[in-house]
Amino acid sequence: MAHELEFAHFSFGTQVRKSPYSDAALRWGAKGFSVYNHMYIPRDFGDPEQNFWNLVNHAILCDVSVERQVEIKGPDAARFTQYLCSRDLSNCEVGQCKYVLITDQEGGVINDPILLKLAEDHFWLSIADSDVLLWARGVAVHAGLDVELSEPDVSPLQLQGPKSREILRAAFGDAPTELRYFRFMEYDWNGVPLIISRTGWTSELGYEIYLRDGSAGGRLWEHILDVGYSMGLRPGHTSGIRRIEAGMLSYHADMTLANNPYELNLGRLVNLDMEADFIGKDALARIKENGVRQKLVGLEIEGPPFVGVNDFFWPLRKNGTQVGTVTSAVYSPRLAKNIALAMLNVEHAETGTKLTVDKLGETRGGTVVPIPFYDPKKALAAAS
Repeated sequence: MAHELEFAHFSFGTQVRKSPYSDAALRWGAKGFSVYNHMYIPRDFGDPEQNFWNLVNHAILCDVSVERQVEIKGPDAARFTQYLCSRDLSNCEVGQCKYVLITDQEGGVINDPILLKLAEDHFWLSIADSDVLLWARGVAVHAGLDVELSEPDVSPLQLQGPKSREILRAAFGDAPTELRYFRFMEYDWNGVPLIISRTGWTSELGYEIYLRDGSAGGRLWEHILDVGYSMGLRPGHTSGIRRIEAGMLSYHADMTLANNPYELNLGRLVNLDMEADFIGKDALARIKENGVRQKLVGLEIEGPPFVGVNDFFWPLRKNGTQVGTVTSAVYSPRLAKNIALAMLNVEHAETGTKLTVDKLGETRGGTVVPIPFYDPKKALAAAS
């Protein structure tokens, strides 16, 4: 009861679900929560800049159980999963992860999940913030394929940062530390089933630990932090600073159903030449042929450091006319710059273009720059 009363200070009601780690996050200093995929996610463990430095210099443990899994099983699971995804999955191996897009019939992005292939007839889609299970069930009604769709009892944690490998080794032994980038393994932790993957939403060296028994959430959180604390591990939250540095897109911020992969620079995730069909294939072929009217770009913004991240979409103007929108903005203490992702009309999207940022009535200069802002080849995340 004590935990329920403590969490009640953050509660929006019973329609928003707690995670298996919510109480542990409170014990370890969580000061604020947001809502993602109809669940609470810790968003505040104190100074976000310190959280960033903890991540890039040491390691952080994040509750990302809001990354719900859409489970696809059955004789036609592979065909159905391919029908949902625009990326060619024919060469995806058991034990492999892939970053994929799910598009609708007009080519709009419904979600950008990480796919995990557990068996030839068993897949997970580890989703961003939209109702993919409902979409998939609607598609399945008319697909004529033999599949079973559900949301399993699976809740991921992220262990991220340059010391994550040695912490993982101390917590679970050598085997998980030998995983290649975007690979995973099943792991038995004292009778508690886990999946450990070499993935994460930071572009740092890191791992995701998928708990397959929610009742063990508190024990798993405490075990990892107890093992890793002396190595610099701290509880944390997904870093807006680091993900914008890396040019990683956030659903509902940098992309929505109104956007297509080509304007998001994600055309590499659309395989129009493969034999298999997928939802939106014809529409995306037309979009590719006709070209796009807007494009996601990087932006450096002048002036004093931003505090926090933007809670509003700031207009971008050229000669007094709005030509785009800032979607995500933050101050990077490492780069000593205000950096942002922005959606711009293509005629103004060239590197070096000067723009005016309307930051809630305060105007600042901005310059279009390449993205990612830091470690463009992802050498940190893919390090051996």
